[in-house]
Amino acid sequence: MVNTLSKPEPSEMRDGIKSPAAETILTPRFYTTDFDEMAKMDLSINEDEMQAILDEFKIDYNKTHFVRDDRFEKSWDHIDGEKRKLFIEFLERSCTAEFSGFLLYKEISRRIKDKNPMLAECFNLISRDEARHAGFLNKAMSDFNLSLDLGFLTKSRSYTFFKPKFILYATYLSEKIGYWRYITIYRHLEQNPDDCIYPIFEFFENWCQDENRHGDFFDALMRSQPDILKDWKARLWCRFFLLSVFATMYLNDLNRSDFYAMLGLNAREYDKEVIEKTNDTAGRVFPIVLDVNHPDFYRRLETCVANGEKLRAVDASNASKPVKTLKKLPAFISNAIQFLNLYLLKPIPTAQLEGTIR
Repeated sequence: MVNTLSKPEPSEMRDGIKSPAAETILTPRFYTTDFDEMAKMDLSINEDEMQAILDEFKIDYNKTHFVRDDRFEKSWDHIDGEKRKLFIEFLERSCTAEFSGFLLYKEISRRIKDKNPMLAECFNLISRDEARHAGFLNKAMSDFNLSLDLGFLTKSRSYTFFKPKFILYATYLSEKIGYWRYITIYRHLEQNPDDCIYPIFEFFENWCQDENRHGDFFDALMRSQPDILKDWKARLWCRFFLLSVFATMYLNDLNRSDFYAMLGLNAREYDKEVIEKTNDTAGRVFPIVLDVNHPDFYRRLETCVANGEKLRAVDASNASKPVKTLKKLPAFISNAIQFLNLYLLKPIPTAQLEGTIR
């Protein structure tokens, strides 16, 4: 288990409004893109599937799902101390990630609605789902006497620009890994109900189907744009985004292994299962997947986990800022070496997997 340093009580911007977590390389990002390029996407190659997905979005299966009931009407004071801090952190990270998706999808829909109405409507309906998710998570925070000022987040966060094809790689993986994260937790708690410490997890079965439908949409959209998947550059970028998503999740979750222990889960085993399932799912659209069973894959990720502990220890020390920077350099260099070597591990072309049971 990863040793975590003691964390202060959540700071508040004003009474009951939590100060947003500091932005780091591992925190959920806010994105923007080239809306004109997005508007020019021709869907004709895969228009029938895109229309079928749009029709499914319109059904809105979870319209009445995210409704708080008497399961929430109780005191949660028994989730206290370090458990409370970890749980609030989980709610904040999840809410921020869902809200960032809402902002991106809503803005894409708004900016392309006159030039590409079918695509715009799909993005609008996905943003509807993301807004529900974010609102449900933010309301859950109120059970712990806190909430996020989402309007403040909109204005205060820095936005990362990604070209549309990179947005598609990243959002596809985000939605699919979200599906596997939620369904894995739900199935575990279904079998171990005593580990269900808060009722939000009981909503994960239907919730993750939203994530799955969103991922299917991005799958279909990428296949309507053959250049995104077919050339040698696509293989390099798919490799990069797979590794980035998996490494970010692994480092975040092992830093918060005590949270998963609260749910009766081993963070390492949980992440390995989610990574394997997401990697396999990505092979249905990406031209390559990662060799996550290579002995170096998790060995190098574990080195990054150990480096993360060293970095946090330096941050917690009383050394001056220049001294802290110098002390951090070996860990930063080591992380760069680990990531480079992970990227250079030979990937598996998905053509090799055709006809196999997956």
